[in-house]
Amino acid sequence: MSTHPLIHRIATWWQPIDRLLDAAQPLGALLARLYMAQVFFLSGLTKIRDWDTTLLLFTEEYHVPLLPPALAAVMGTVGELALPVLLVLGLAGRFSALGLSVVNVVAVLSLSEIAPAAFQQHLTWGALLAALALFGPGRWSLDHWLGGRQRS
Repeated sequence: MSTHPLIHRIATWWQPIDRLLDAAQPLGALLARLYMAQVFFLSGLTKIRDWDTTLLLFTEEYHVPLLPPALAAVMGTVGELALPVLLVLGLAGRFSALGLSVVNVVAVLSLSEIAPAAFQQHLTWGALLAALALFGPGRWSLDHWLGGRQRS
């Protein structure tokens, strides 16, 4: 079975681009990890800077299903501070991405009203976190260097 000349030409043209994209994957994953870590870590810092306001927001504004407001505030804040550190390091990278995905989804669900621009931002974060959970933290991660090389 022979390949059509046009298909062969397209494949030949595409190969260098494909190799370039493969080479860019570790940088792309690192940049996604750094961006997502910054977003959530800064949110966690905001919460601990004014804990009384955080508790008030979780009591009055954020309605986290099934959890008392104080427990939801603690869990959300701990998640926003601990998981980004793991994500930056690429240590338990998929776990961290999934954990931050839960924080992201709960944030959207707990607000009675959310502005369209804020909702779009949460969707973008969800897409980046889903990519990190599905494809892993990349070759430039502790997960890769501590034995996950064959999966990356």
